[in-house]
Amino acid sequence: MSLLIFTVTIEAASVETRDPYVHFFDQFFGDLQEELANAKEEGKKGVLIFFEMDECPFCHRMKRTVLNRPEVQKFFKENMLSFAIDIEGDVEMVDFKGETMSQKDFSFKVNRVRATPVIAFYDLQGEQVVRYTGATSGPDEFLWMGEYFVDGHYQKQSFTRYKREKRKASKNR
Repeated sequence: MSLLIFTVTIEAASVETRDPYVHFFDQFFGDLQEELANAKEEGKKGVLIFFEMDECPFCHRMKRTVLNRPEVQKFFKENMLSFAIDIEGDVEMVDFKGETMSQKDFSFKVNRVRATPVIAFYDLQGEQVVRYTGATSGPDEFLWMGEYFVDGHYQKQSFTRYKREKRKASKNR
């Protein structure tokens, strides 16, 4: 029994992780219109916004167990620009429509964020096309969400159905 515990501990400790603020999130200069133009220029599929707040344990769990994984970081860096927005922030920013407001107003008034984290995907026209509230179960589910957006599955089915199909397919391997 102790050998099994030792093996599991070594395996868990050997998972490579990297700081999500360095390797997942892009530096946000406060203008989503400009960032959208950058996404288009770089051939990205869109923009991800991770609405968070300092006291949110689920936000911290996502950053500690999902957003810090190299495979997650690689997929998202290749396919979209990703930004963290503080839902309590007073820092001024420009939204996708060119309106100036605080991060707090962008979160509450424009996006109706009431709980965190909220993971929102925006297409290249600045329209929110996928929204997920809460922490994902782990890196696989978060990657599936990214694929769901990038491959356009959101146009045909709900994420719940897509996730169910992915789980079923992974069990049948």
